[in-house]
Amino acid sequence: MIARYTRPQMGSIWTEENKYKMWLAVEIAASKTLAEDGIVPVEAVNAIRERGAFDVARIQEIEAEVKHDVIAFTTAVAEKIGPESRWLHYGLTSNDVVDTAQALQIKAASAILREDLLKLASVLKERALEFKHTPTIGRTHGIHAEPTTFGLKLLNWYDEVQRNIVRFDAAAEQIRIGKLSGAVGTFGHLKPEHEERICAKLGLKPAPIATQVIQRDHHAHYIATLAVVTATLDRFATEIRHLQRTEVREAAEYFSEKQKGSSAMPHKKNPIISEQISGLSRVVRSNAQAAFENVALWHERDISHSSVERVIFPDSTILTDYLLAKTTDLIARLLVYPARMKKNLESTGGLIFSGQLLLDLAESGMLREDAYRLVQSHAMNAWQNDLVFRDLVAADTEITGRLSPEKLARTFDLHRQLGNVDAIFDRVLGGGEPRTYGA
Repeated sequence: MIARYTRPQMGSIWTEENKYKMWLAVEIAASKTLAEDGIVPVEAVNAIRERGAFDVARIQEIEAEVKHDVIAFTTAVAEKIGPESRWLHYGLTSNDVVDTAQALQIKAASAILREDLLKLASVLKERALEFKHTPTIGRTHGIHAEPTTFGLKLLNWYDEVQRNIVRFDAAAEQIRIGKLSGAVGTFGHLKPEHEERICAKLGLKPAPIATQVIQRDHHAHYIATLAVVTATLDRFATEIRHLQRTEVREAAEYFSEKQKGSSAMPHKKNPIISEQISGLSRVVRSNAQAAFENVALWHERDISHSSVERVIFPDSTILTDYLLAKTTDLIARLLVYPARMKKNLESTGGLIFSGQLLLDLAESGMLREDAYRLVQSHAMNAWQNDLVFRDLVAADTEITGRLSPEKLARTFDLHRQLGNVDAIFDRVLGGGEPRTYGA
C-alpha cells in the first residue's frame, strides 16, 4: 500500500536508505560534540565524517546474522571507516540513535504536511469567497432546515483547517525532540550538556527526561493529530458525496472527458475520490489506536512499540500527505451548480421559512405556543399533501390578520435570512492570519 500511494517527497523520507542516513547524521553530530570536549579524537571525527558510509544490502546481510539492526548498521559503517571506527557510537545506546533519527524523519515529514495544510486552506478560502453569496439549503438530520450559502459551507471547512494547522504545529513541535541519555536515561556515559549540543546540531530539542526511549505519549499525540486532520477530510468528502447524489446534485467531483463511472452503466458519475478519502482516513484513525497502545512500555524500555512505528509512521504521514493533496485537488476542481441549489431550496414551497413565520407571529402578539401549533399544522399539511406552504399561509386569515402582505413577503425573504453572511466572513477572515484557539 505504501508504495502505491507514496508521493516522491514524502516517500523518500521513510526509505531504508534515508533512515540509515539519519542514523549516521546522529552518530556524526555526537562524535563532533564529544570531540569538542576532547573525549573523542578530532582525527576520529574526521574519519567518521569523511569515510562514514553504508550499503543497505550489507546492513541487511549483517542483521540477518546478528539479529540487531543498530549493531548491523554500526558494523557496516565501521567497515568503511577503518581503525578510527572504535570511536563510532561512543557512549551511545541504540535508541539514542534510533529515536533521535526518527525525530529527524518526522520533522522532515511535518514540513511537507504543513505545506499541504496551507495549500488546502488557501483553496478553501478562494472557493468560499467565490460562492460567498450563493444561496443553498442548510440541512439538519439530512432534512431541509433554513437557507445558508455554499460559501459559508466552505468557510466552515476553512475554519476547521485553520484549527488543524494550530493542532498540527503543536504536535510537530512537541515531537521535535531527541535523546542521548543512555541505556536507562541517566546519562551514565555522556552529560546532559552533550545531549543539548548534539540535538542543537540536528535542529532538535533535548527531551527533558527519558528512559532508554522518548516517552511514547509524544508519538501518540502526533499520530492522533493526523487522525484528526484526516477525519476533517473525511467530513468534507462525506458532504460532497451527499451533494453529488442524484436526488441532490448541488455539487460534484470533476469528471474528465474520457473517465468512466461504471463497467455496466454508462450514465454513472460516481464520487470515487471522496469515497477514497473517506476510506483511507479510517486507516489513519486506526493507526492512532496503535499509537495509543505504544504508550505503555515495560520499565525503562521494551521494543513492542518499535515494530508498530515502522508501519504507522510511514503509513500515517504518507496517507495524510496523499489525502491532503487529493482533497485540495477535489475542492479546487469541484463542480458547483447554483441553479440546482436554488431549485432544491425552493422545492418545499417555503417550508424553510417556518421558523421566521413563528417569530413574526410571536412578535405580532400571538403566544409562541399558539403560533407554533398554527405554523406546524400548515407545515404538516404541506408535507403530507404535497401542497405549497406559502400558499396555505397566505390563505389563513388568522395569519394575514396579523401580518400584512408586506410583512408576509418579508417573512419569506431569502435575503433577510442571509443578511449576516458578510459579518461571518469578516469574523473568520478579518485578521488574515490563523487564530490561536483555546488561548
